[in-house]
Amino acid sequence: MTHKSKTRDYEETLNYGASMETIERARDLRKRMTEAEKLLWSYLRNKKLAGFKFRRQHPIWIFIADFYCHEVKLVVELDGGIHQETEQKEWDENRTAEIERFEIKVIRFTNEEVLENIEEVLKQIQYECEKRIE
Repeated sequence: MTHKSKTRDYEETLNYGASMETIERARDLRKRMTEAEKLLWSYLRNKKLAGFKFRRQHPIWIFIADFYCHEVKLVVELDGGIHQETEQKEWDENRTAEIERFEIKVIRFTNEEVLENIEEVLKQIQYECEKRIE
């Protein structure tokens, strides 16, 4: 009889069954973050936002979330210009619906919002976190 470690069970729950390929892709994406992602990460990392722990480029099933807070099941996505195209918008809507099947809330910001008004973005993220913890 084989036994899984508690760490392995926790990782499977945290990643919602993500494959090793998805986990590896997420690791690679952490090395190639956009300027907007780097800026937002500098405010989210190490529980800087009201004590909420965020992970960057976090695998969730077959997807990779830009930022994820497991405590409140919140995904924060940053969208560049390509996300304005019709086909990409449809993909994003379907992706959001699939992630929300896990009772995870997805919120989106444009790269411009992050780069030009980080304070407002942080307020909105904190509001969503606090709303979901109640």
